[in-house]
Amino acid sequence: QVQLVESGGGLVQAGGSLRLSCAASGRMFSTYTMGWFRQAPGKEREFVGGLTWRGISWTESTNYADSVKGRFTISRDNAKNTVYLQMNSLKPEDTAVYYCAASDNSDVITTTSDIDYWGQGTQVTVSS
Repeated sequence: QVQLVESGGGLVQAGGSLRLSCAASGRMFSTYTMGWFRQAPGKEREFVGGLTWRGISWTESTNYADSVKGRFTISRDNAKNTVYLQMNSLKPEDTAVYYCAASDNSDVITTTSDIDYWGQGTQVTVSS
């Protein structure tokens, strides 16, 4: 079991940056595949990016939605049990509630069906 709490959302102008944080509590944080999703009003929750830290060499791999590739970066600090989402060159269409997510069954996160645990969400609003 893991609990996830997001922070760092807010209002930013187009072209600006924000960094979201997701603090996790619970055992074995380093073994979970972590990810970020977002949900805009009237739309379904969509995948933003995922981060896997597994393997013999414990190398890190990431995957991103095409809409954010090159602008958003996911990272994790296992010592702090925290995952980050650095968002640069923000656009008004990035406006949404952003959710931190974790999976203890999927090595790669791409859909909501991969997720076992969700955070409560944090609002990101990008003004034009």
